[in-house]
Amino acid sequence: MPHHMNQDSFAFLYKPLTFHLFSPSSWKQKEFPAMAPSPVWHFLLTFLILLSLLLNESLLLCNADPTDGFTRLPLTDANFELQKPYNIPLAKRYSYVNGVHRMFVYSTDKPFKAGSPTDPRTEIRIKGYDYSSGIWQFEGYVYVPNGTSGTSIMQIHRSDGKKPATNLMLMVFKGDLRYYAGTVVEPNIYNRWVRVNVIHDVDANKVTTFINGVQKLKVGGKGPSHFYFKCGVYAQNGESHYMEARWRDIKIYRKHK
Repeated sequence: MPHHMNQDSFAFLYKPLTFHLFSPSSWKQKEFPAMAPSPVWHFLLTFLILLSLLLNESLLLCNADPTDGFTRLPLTDANFELQKPYNIPLAKRYSYVNGVHRMFVYSTDKPFKAGSPTDPRTEIRIKGYDYSSGIWQFEGYVYVPNGTSGTSIMQIHRSDGKKPATNLMLMVFKGDLRYYAGTVVEPNIYNRWVRVNVIHDVDANKVTTFINGVQKLKVGGKGPSHFYFKCGVYAQNGESHYMEARWRDIKIYRKHK
């Protein structure tokens, strides 16, 4: 210890105590200073424990996946209903190669059925899992080529025929993925694969959207109905002449309370 410091200099860290030892060689009682926890040490220890707990909790939250607690439901070709311009063969607007559903449409195309006032589309409508209660989830990876704009690429659709027709639409405008034509959900999505998870809690009337596992949007629903999921391209206002979206690894989940 430096000559200008003594034991009292560290009184804020420890208290001098003594304990007894017997030397085997001399059997003489000796006294040694010992350290005992002070209030400062108690405070530091408590702080470190709390910090560790907070870091562990944060790590668990970061590692959480949107599908945790959900049960994946089986999907076959029968669950994928294709909708495309009614006067054009499906192969002219859709392909399925190496697990990728490629859907495209032109702004000048016809609607999906004759007499429909709706805009052009090439979409997958998930069949067999219409729902009106509970907590449901859509998952898939989407790739939107540069230039596609003014189109919906994913929907929660209402089947009761009432307005509004959808509970959620994810649209692409000039490279940004938006909630309808408003809030940006994910910027700059062109030319890259993006994981999309949409959770619909019907009873709580809430819809939550995750991009690449990160929550990006939570909004209120539009009331009760029967619902189903859709994905693909569906022209909206200000659409580009050519619209394309590619979807892969499409999955449907349900949470059982």
